[in-house]
Parts: sequence; structure tokens; C-alpha cells
Amino acid sequence: MIEGEIVELEGLRFTPAGLARVACKIRHSSLQQEAGMQRQVQCDIPALALGEAAQQISRLQPGQRVMAEGFLAQRSLKISQLVLHINNVTLR
Repeated sequence: MIEGEIVELEGLRFTPAGLARVACKIRHSSLQQEAGMQRQVQCDIPALALGEAAQQISRLQPGQRVMAEGFLAQRSLKISQLVLHINNVTLR
């Protein structure tokens, strides 16, 4: 799970098989403990949703805070960049 703000949101598209698909970017910002000290953490996470999760995300707007659940996977066989594949999203 990751909590953050939607900072980029592509329009809803459909795969050749007719499955809803939407890509977005989530900005996470938090305070974390590391080696006994507090550390400010901020990162932009590329994310992808398919099916019902894509339908949910397509109704959101940039700037909205969300909690996203899913898993990390490589973008493709040739591109090793990690992408969060969202299974469920809720507003915060």
C-alpha cells in the first residue's frame, strides 16, 4: 500500500482485448525512521491500473489524495523500471 497525491493522470483507454487501462503518477511524501533518525521521504511513483481499478482512477482528479494497493512489477521485459500495478484505490 502507498498513500499519496495523484500528480499525473492519463485518460481512460482500452486494451485490444477491451480491458480498461489508465496510467498515473502518485507522489508519496512522509516521515520515516532510519538508523534512529527521522527522514523526510518524497518520491513520484508511476502506476498502472486495469479493469475496475482503472474505472475508479479515471474518475479522480490530479491533486486528490489516495491510498493505492497493488504490486510492483517491471514496466516490460526490456525496461526494468518499476511500476505500481494498482488493484484497489480509495480516497484519503
